[in-house]
Amino acid sequence: MAKTLKRKRPGIVIIEDHPVMRDGLAAYFTGTGRWRVTGTASTLAEAKKLLAKTAPDLVLLDIQLEDGWGLDIIPWLEEQKTRAAPVMAVYSSYDDYPHVRTALGMGVRVYVTKRRSEQELEQALFKALEGETWIDDTAQKRLQNTTDLFSLLSRRETEILSLVKSGFSNIEIASRLGLSRRTVENILSCIYDKTGIRSRLDLERL
Repeated sequence: MAKTLKRKRPGIVIIEDHPVMRDGLAAYFTGTGRWRVTGTASTLAEAKKLLAKTAPDLVLLDIQLEDGWGLDIIPWLEEQKTRAAPVMAVYSSYDDYPHVRTALGMGVRVYVTKRRSEQELEQALFKALEGETWIDDTAQKRLQNTTDLFSLLSRRETEILSLVKSGFSNIEIASRLGLSRRTVENILSCIYDKTGIRSRLDLERL
C-alpha cells in the first residue's frame, strides 16, 4: 500500500518587539500544524544571532524594533553567502507610501498591515512561498494614491525631490540649482504637503 506523503511544513522566524504580538503569532503558527516556528526575536541583534544558526523558509518581521529598523535584516541576510535567502514578509502597523515602497524595493514579498487577521496573514505567506507577491489592500491603495499625487508635482519640485533622494542637503541643492536656501525649503514644504510625507528621511527612501 502506497504511503501518503506529508506536505513539508515551512519554517518561519518571527521578528517582533511587542511580546504579546510575538507570542501570539508564534502560538498561532505553531497551533495550525502547518508551520515550524524555528525561532522568535525582539531585536535586530537577536534576529542576527538566530538567523546565523537557522535557515527558515520565511522571515516575518515588523519594521520598527527596539534597536532599529527591522528591514535592516535584509541586507545583512544578503551578505550571508552560505545559504539561500528566505522569503521576506512584513506584518506592520505602517501602511504609508514610504514604508511600503521601501520594503518592496528591498525585496519584501509580502506586506500585510496589522489590521488583518492571522488567517489572512497566513494566506498571504503561503502565496509568497508559491512565488507570488502579496500587498495588503490598504497599503496598495496608499501606493496608488501617492503615485497619483506625484503627478501633481511641478518640474522644479520633481527636480528637488530627485536631489533629496540622492542625498544632497538643502544648501547643496540651492547651490546646484542657483536658488536660495529659503526657496528650496519652501519648495520642499510644498512637496511634503502634496505627497503627505512628513520627514526628509522618508523622502530619501522613496
